[in-house]
Amino acid sequence: MTAMTDRAGGAQTHEEPDLLRDQFRQLLRYRSLLVVGVVLGLLGGAWIGLAGGKSYVATSEVTVRPATIDPFAPGSSTPDKQVSIGSERQTAVSNAVASRAAKDLGTPDDTERLQAGLQVTNPPNTLVLRFAYTDTAPRTAAERANAFTQAYLDNRRQQTQSQIDNMVKGYQKQLKPLEKQRDELADQIAGLGEGRTLDTTLSVQSGVVGKISELNSNITKLKALDTTPGFVVRTATPPNDPSGPGLPMLLGLGAAVGIGLGLLGAWVRLVFDPTARSASDVVRALRAPVLGTLPRPGRGKDAEPLLAEGRLAEEYRSVAFRLAYDQRFADRRRLMVVAPRGSIDTAAAASVNLAASFVEMGRDVLLVEADLRTPSLAARLRAADGIRPGWATRTSPRGEGGWPTGEELPIDAGESGAFDLIPGSRVRNVARALTAAPATRLIATADAPEAVVVVLAPAVLSYADAIALADRVDGVLVVCDPRQVRRDDLDRIRELIDGAGGTVLGAVLHTERGKQRRENAPSKAARRRAGVDEDVPPSSAADELRASDAEGPGTLALRAVDPADLPVRTPRR
Repeated sequence: MTAMTDRAGGAQTHEEPDLLRDQFRQLLRYRSLLVVGVVLGLLGGAWIGLAGGKSYVATSEVTVRPATIDPFAPGSSTPDKQVSIGSERQTAVSNAVASRAAKDLGTPDDTERLQAGLQVTNPPNTLVLRFAYTDTAPRTAAERANAFTQAYLDNRRQQTQSQIDNMVKGYQKQLKPLEKQRDELADQIAGLGEGRTLDTTLSVQSGVVGKISELNSNITKLKALDTTPGFVVRTATPPNDPSGPGLPMLLGLGAAVGIGLGLLGAWVRLVFDPTARSASDVVRALRAPVLGTLPRPGRGKDAEPLLAEGRLAEEYRSVAFRLAYDQRFADRRRLMVVAPRGSIDTAAAASVNLAASFVEMGRDVLLVEADLRTPSLAARLRAADGIRPGWATRTSPRGEGGWPTGEELPIDAGESGAFDLIPGSRVRNVARALTAAPATRLIATADAPEAVVVVLAPAVLSYADAIALADRVDGVLVVCDPRQVRRDDLDRIRELIDGAGGTVLGAVLHTERGKQRRENAPSKAARRRAGVDEDVPPSSAADELRASDAEGPGTLALRAVDPADLPVRTPRR
């Protein structure tokens, strides 16, 4: 149990990188979203770079210091405790400093506009204020940065001097009554003789004189204070380069953001995309391998022959080789080729080329056209002249409902050889003709040694014809375009085939050319080749079953077929 768990965990670990790579490749399929995202990013970067204009930043720096008598004297108080650098930064950006700077610059009415370009910061753990001014002109930015610096220093010096002056005035007010009292005591002492009264008056005079001396000392200290507010350690100079990222940098950033937006849009589109965009999605939906991927058809080719050549023929040979060595197909070798919806043109080409590939392997091949609504293979293939494959020794059974018609056509497959074709024929009740005993005996002829039967059936989800044949073949090959088929359609195909007793052997992927997508109904050209009235839509199998049941149980509806109505095959030279 532990070993199985380890193997499962290891397989899941190895699959995750493959899934991520597959999802990334699927995202790259939405190139239009990626291109739109890059274009939007470039336009946004260009707009920011051009509309914002060039701005220059000039910077000056000031070291703030407190007022002191002796800045070199040792003391317990440090400068950072005497100065609140946060308060000083707020003062630097205040209206008072801005008004002083505006007056110095000669524009006293532009205080608010000057403040808009100023930014004052404080580097951590320092007593330094950094004045940064932004303007469109480098010289103007430098002048205004220096003006704000000087205005801040002048304002701080003025505040300190004003505080000193106020304190000196206060001390002087205290001195006047003391000096007056001192003079009065001096006059009293002069008129007193020796005795106790004199000693008391002298003691009072001594106390007044001491207070006067203390006040004079404080005034002297205040007047001796160094009121230098700070020092300019960096003078702003006109910058040479504009600030912020330039236009190339903005374009690069815009492209990077645009790629991110494009990938995001592609991811959202991928999440909500119902189609099977890759081979891995087809494998997960059908639970069967992808046996081959047909190359994209070349441009300018409106109509391609059913028998392929070159690289396309090699791809069909590869698919046939894989089928020949599939254990589920190797015993009885009955293969049905179908498409999910719409036209079966590609499925028809696949069935014809697989038949030719099996002929090259030395097998006796019979191609059965089970499309009884718009048969067209007999008119599109070239009949063999004098070449009779192994099937010519047998006579195909003739159906009571009009199909099989008993006609067996030898088809020239070029250098591959020849195979027999049981052409389709329009019948009234398709479902009954496909499930009749003659059709069953015809498909069962693949039990002969070295025999292969390839059955071409209509689209699985368009009609019930393929489901009626699913239990009579050994495997079903689904031919689809992953960019057009839905994942839930593939799930439904697998469920229908499994429920009917069939097996999905694999899938062959192809890509339709340009924007010429096939519609769900058969093309007018195919219907015209089959001799079908273009104004009459093909009826479904369910309608035909209801029509036959209405005639009574056990009743077989027949339609007379005029040989003149059969398609005339013209051999291609």
